[in-house]
Amino acid sequence: MARIETDPHEPQDAGSRREEPARLGPLGDFIGFHLRIAQEASFRTFAQRVGDKSLKPRRFAVLTLIAENPGLTQTALGKAAGRDKSTLTSTLDDLVKRGLVLRERTAHDRRSYTLTLTPAGCAHRERLMRAALDHDRELDRIVGREKKAEFLALLRKIAAELG
Repeated sequence: MARIETDPHEPQDAGSRREEPARLGPLGDFIGFHLRIAQEASFRTFAQRVGDKSLKPRRFAVLTLIAENPGLTQTALGKAAGRDKSTLTSTLDDLVKRGLVLRERTAHDRRSYTLTLTPAGCAHRERLMRAALDHDRELDRIVGREKKAEFLALLRKIAAELG
């Protein structure tokens, strides 16, 4: 198959032109903007690694928090995950519907629920954990192992002071 060379000085049709990157203006120096861009890139890469582009990393976090704290209440889970009730409820509804999480009313407070992983939830979490560990090694490479502790401390500080 012959390769077609194009003259860089020759005008090209709009469909083949490379778009110039958008100017960021003041966003270029906004930490919050770059946190969001980095988060989106990380989430996309994690979903690709897992093989499910619709997977939301928060589901992995929720499954892990429940696995580490069997019987955790939804309120405590929301605090630990940094999620508001409406976001958390829809995530939990999905995990319950998929048979990954068991939601049971507490004996002492009928308004409260405890959460545990089902056997299917444990297996799913283990599969996600393998992908998460690989993904975290990639992030370690990008950040640099020597800078990881400082980077995590800064992220925790942002969360604590703004949360």
